[in-house]
Amino acid sequence: MIEPFLEEQLRGFLHRPERPTGDAIALAHGAGSNCQAPLLIAVSEEFAATGFTVLRFDLAFRQARSNGPPRPGDAALDREGIRAAAAALRRVAGGRLFLGGHSYGGRQACMLAADDPTVAGGLLLLSYPLHPPHKPAQMRTAHFPRLSTPAVFVHGSRDPFGTLDEMRSALALIPAATTLVEIEGAGHDLKRAGAPKSIVEHFRAFMSPRYNSVKP
Repeated sequence: MIEPFLEEQLRGFLHRPERPTGDAIALAHGAGSNCQAPLLIAVSEEFAATGFTVLRFDLAFRQARSNGPPRPGDAALDREGIRAAAAALRRVAGGRLFLGGHSYGGRQACMLAADDPTVAGGLLLLSYPLHPPHKPAQMRTAHFPRLSTPAVFVHGSRDPFGTLDEMRSALALIPAATTLVEIEGAGHDLKRAGAPKSIVEHFRAFMSPRYNSVKP
């Protein structure tokens, strides 16, 4: 069941599974989109089918403006919105809590987790924007060495925001357990048949309760 979700600082949609496991994940959108992005909807539906409660929500900058990218001063408020989404899901579901998002949304979730490891038990980062297109010198990895939260990175082989080799090198900076899920032929939108199902399967396997969250 999908229902509108409105709280202070939050606007989005809650996916309630028929057979909840107690696990939950909050998903944020990219810089040019909103919580109605096709990728977020598809991934949310796949998660709900496995028993996850899912909140896909609009970041603060999108609640303030219906279009356009985030402005330089928006990131801190967007991260607080992600924190609020995590708190809201904890009131709804009683199990493990995960955070994630596409591109900008995933990056802000990752930065929040690096600053506050207690905010979530794991991350799902879809098309992490490693650097601006054609600007590989401008890496967005300054917080990676502080990330102690296990993370699943999903990346298309044709993503202009970072090659797969660049992603592998960047993930070596992270002390927490990580994995890279490669979507062959996909661009930044991860628009490939079967991608949402594969993403959820990889995430659930990696975030198994048996998994050690620290690299050996």
